[in-house]
Amino acid sequence: MSLSTRWHYYRRIFRAYVGSGRSQLTFWHETPEINPRATDSRLGEYYMLFREKADYAGHYDASGIPMLDYHGAIGLQYNPIAIAQWGLANYNRFCETGEEARWQKTLGAADWLVANLEQNARGLWVWNHHFDWDYRDTLKAPWYSGLAQGQGVSLLLRAHAHSDDEKYQYQSAAEKAFVALTRPIAEGGVLFEDISENIEKNLWIEEYLVDPPTHILNGFIWALWGVFDYWLARGDVSAKKIFDRGSETLIQNLARFDTGYWSLYEQSGTRLKMLASPFYHRVHIVQLRVMSRLTGDARPAAIADRWEGYARRRGNRTRALIEKSAFKLLHY
Repeated sequence: MSLSTRWHYYRRIFRAYVGSGRSQLTFWHETPEINPRATDSRLGEYYMLFREKADYAGHYDASGIPMLDYHGAIGLQYNPIAIAQWGLANYNRFCETGEEARWQKTLGAADWLVANLEQNARGLWVWNHHFDWDYRDTLKAPWYSGLAQGQGVSLLLRAHAHSDDEKYQYQSAAEKAFVALTRPIAEGGVLFEDISENIEKNLWIEEYLVDPPTHILNGFIWALWGVFDYWLARGDVSAKKIFDRGSETLIQNLARFDTGYWSLYEQSGTRLKMLASPFYHRVHIVQLRVMSRLTGDARPAAIADRWEGYARRRGNRTRALIEKSAFKLLHY
């Protein structure tokens, strides 16, 4: 690798994991926070605040929908995950302040999701990403994601719950999108079952659909919240079963994401493991605390406490950043 190429690698890693520069990462890298007003007994505010995402300072289209700048050949793109999170962020702010402008942004995101729901090759309704993305394997456009399905459902259900009868389109779209969260990848869905020592196999919702699967932790958990929301809103027994199985899979496998000094981003299957960036390590901590609230199980919160302890040690933070950067250089 030439000195110039190596410099570009390090520059990209620095921007991604330390947080400098303006790119699509400007949207993702906010301060992760639990929403203290969210509840597990009814469909209310979303479980994380996404406060900074509500006021995203990047690009918007003529209709006011956020677009992310991936630079280079990809350029400006709609990302359905980002649009759902932006909508959820503004929904939280609307519930907090009652500002009509926040509600209109919530509806704008929901309207975009309704208009851009597409059928995949198996006839299931999904939100596609219409650009290639280099992951372990290049994800060729159009590609879809369990994370997009879960958070899109979460937003549409909330938009429907606070709209008049003419907005039945939100419920209808949520019902269509939810089906992918109930079907295995081979059937056009986003679920993966693997071998487990337990009677039931592990049940994962995959953020990126690759073979073998990588079980990205943050995407799995956020997608589970969409399933939980569907159960809260619709009383769907199948949704509760998927959520319960997924939650048990999470709890039984958290040790696989624990290095003893930091959390893993995914199960990469490589000799050098893919550690979470400092940002995603913080996301994991918040997500696990929310999972304890939703499940009534103290074990995820206990792991969150352990991982928060890891983050307090400067040596751990430095080691994690170095190993994360090395992984990106060697793998993807």
